[in-house]
Amino acid sequence: MKPQVYKDPRPSEHFTRFHDRVRNQRPDWMYEVVRLVLTPYLLFFYRARCIDSDKVPAQGPAIIAPNHFSFLDHFFVAVYLRRKVHFMAKSQLFQPPLQFVYTHGGVFPVQRGKRDEEAFKTADAILKRGGLIVMYIEGGRSRTGDLGEPRPGIGRLALEHGVPIVPTAIAGTERVRNWRRLQFPKVTVQFGDPVRFEQVESPTREQSQAASEVVFEDVRAMHSRLRNEGRRRVVRAARAARRAAGAAARRPSRA
Repeated sequence: MKPQVYKDPRPSEHFTRFHDRVRNQRPDWMYEVVRLVLTPYLLFFYRARCIDSDKVPAQGPAIIAPNHFSFLDHFFVAVYLRRKVHFMAKSQLFQPPLQFVYTHGGVFPVQRGKRDEEAFKTADAILKRGGLIVMYIEGGRSRTGDLGEPRPGIGRLALEHGVPIVPTAIAGTERVRNWRRLQFPKVTVQFGDPVRFEQVESPTREQSQAASEVVFEDVRAMHSRLRNEGRRRVVRAARAARRAAGAAARRPSRA
């Protein structure tokens, strides 16, 4: 396994053009091409399944906050969503020729290991125009097969903008690298109930971290159920919850 490189030696100015594009333009035809090419692969080989995608807001600004095991997590999260999403991704990925695919597909860079304000400015621009962002709550990929620890970035955006945060659990992608041995694990993505915090103009790092931890508890709980109870039982429980909610909504209220 290759060691992760946390610091990108290139100057911040190198990434200005990528930020400018995503701030001023939505994902274009490249987004649809990538979806068209990868969807059959993800569904056939990994038997990907999504639970409760209806919990992602159908419109307006929002942040999807998944755990992170694999490079393919971007695509597993987006494949079942009708809305086009923007992804915050490590700057090391922005190399020719794929950097063209990334920026035209709505991906923008973040330089890890430093306080990258440009990445937050890009996220700010996307949310202000009503866009949807995927931002990994652990800040980077876990290589242990277990969840990592939440980072304050998502909490900061949640508090600054007061937008819904959708806790999201991805189970199975910790074994995606087994494709080299012709082993393809089942992958499940479950979206949780959106969390919303009261808006704070300039949240402290401690406030941001606390908000991230609230969201991460929901991610941890969903991931634990998927791993320990299995996809089938979680799907049945989700269906039962939807039926119960529908029955409650139809029940006449008593004056």
